[in-house]
Order: sequence, then C-alpha cells, then structure tokens
Amino acid sequence: MPSMLDHTPTLHKPALSAREVEILREWLLCESKSEAAAHLYVSAATVSTHIVRIRDKYARVGRPATTKTSLLARALQDGVVSIDEL
Repeated sequence: MPSMLDHTPTLHKPALSAREVEILREWLLCESKSEAAAHLYVSAATVSTHIVRIRDKYARVGRPATTKTSLLARALQDGVVSIDEL
C-alpha cells in the first residue's frame, strides 16, 4: 500500500526565457528593481515588465506568484535560485 510520502505533486514549470531567468535571479538577489536594473544595465521599468511576464507565466501553469516572496518560493522550487545564494 503506498504511503502519503510516495505521492509528490508534479510542479509545472513555466517556459521562462534565458533573459527572464537572468532578470528574475538578479531581482530576487537584490533589494529592489532599481538595484537589479543597475546590475543588468537596463531600466527599472524593463525589470518590472519582465517580472509581470514571469508572474503571468507562473499563473498560466497554475502556480500564481503575486508577491516577491511567492515568486522566490517558485524560483527555489524550480531551481532558478538556491537557498545558498540568498
């Protein structure tokens, strides 16, 4: 008889582009969008646009991430960042 521990839910990963992953990682590792933008040599508005698109992709696979904390949780689950980097 299978135990409850044998059943792990399947996490559907969104299809993030390499640039989206780069921006997501930088934003999660920085204090603000402005700081992430400076590191990436883009505007804070560009970072915001990418974050909106990333959140939309997570929502479309049934894993909404409406806050930075929830997006961090998704990124940890999906291996985009590791706990050691934080």
